[in-house]
Amino acid sequence: MGIEMRNRDFITTQDFTKNELDLMLDISYDMKKKFALGEPTRYLPDKTLFMIFYDESTRTRNSTEAGMTQLGGHAHFLAPAHMQLAHGEAAKDTAIILSRFGHGIAIRHCLHGEGNKYLNAIAKHSKTPLLNLQDDVYHPFQVLADTMTIQEKFERNLRGLKVVVSWAYAESHLKPLSVPQSQALMFPRFGMDVTLAYPEGFNLMPDIMDQARKNAEEAGTKFEVSHDMADAFKDADVIIAKNWGGFYVGETEEQIRAVQARHKDWICDRQKMELAKKHAIYMHALPADRNREVTDEVIDGKWSVVYDEAENRLHTAKSVMALTMGGRP
Repeated sequence: MGIEMRNRDFITTQDFTKNELDLMLDISYDMKKKFALGEPTRYLPDKTLFMIFYDESTRTRNSTEAGMTQLGGHAHFLAPAHMQLAHGEAAKDTAIILSRFGHGIAIRHCLHGEGNKYLNAIAKHSKTPLLNLQDDVYHPFQVLADTMTIQEKFERNLRGLKVVVSWAYAESHLKPLSVPQSQALMFPRFGMDVTLAYPEGFNLMPDIMDQARKNAEEAGTKFEVSHDMADAFKDADVIIAKNWGGFYVGETEEQIRAVQARHKDWICDRQKMELAKKHAIYMHALPADRNREVTDEVIDGKWSVVYDEAENRLHTAKSVMALTMGGRP
């Protein structure tokens, strides 16, 4: 196939060709099959991954850590507060030392305006692959699992499928832009028509929007924006309704929350789901702000595939780690 991913950083899916992303998914399916059969997948024996988490995590940490164990290696969980990062150690020094100790560095850093810059600073000085466990711009592991889940429900050829990526109201915290941005970038490349829905002002990053439109144009798919949640849901095959912070509607959290509070009607409920096609599915990266982003009736109901989606985080994580940290010597 002529594909070589050993020692490559996994910061955004934009850095990979469609063929390379297909290979990641092919291996994810193989990992899932072997996991179901109890077959070992020790592709990274005795290898070490350093995981630095600036932000809380359930699925990302555990899928990566469990995945590394199942690949025959070990993952170190590192909290910045208990590292010299807390005393201001430079990214260069952290990258050089950790990459001499092990075989990969993985980081979650979602602070708006800082996370992606920090990941790239680490990647610049690391001898080993840098894996993005979510930053303020991208969440490549999540969108890979999302794509796998959609393929499982609608077969591998996704051309013409209407996917709605919609903002929804939440109160838990100001969620990063990285999930919808990664979906807007990757889904068109797999033939999906994307409708991005959000209240006016809750924009994604302008350069991401430009690239998403370019991806759609190159793939011959549709990329549309709607400011009407119900209208966007009409005739959809896939609904992904979750919150993201309104980083362009205010400069402080208090200001952003005040504007968010005006849009409590942006909730995914039965009435809106019934506007979609009968076979439509509901997805969410989790954790969901229940009965604000989505009603219990939807997330626990016939439309929901959120637990299948979450499980696929394990298999896709194993695929990416095996390819970037292992592969041909």
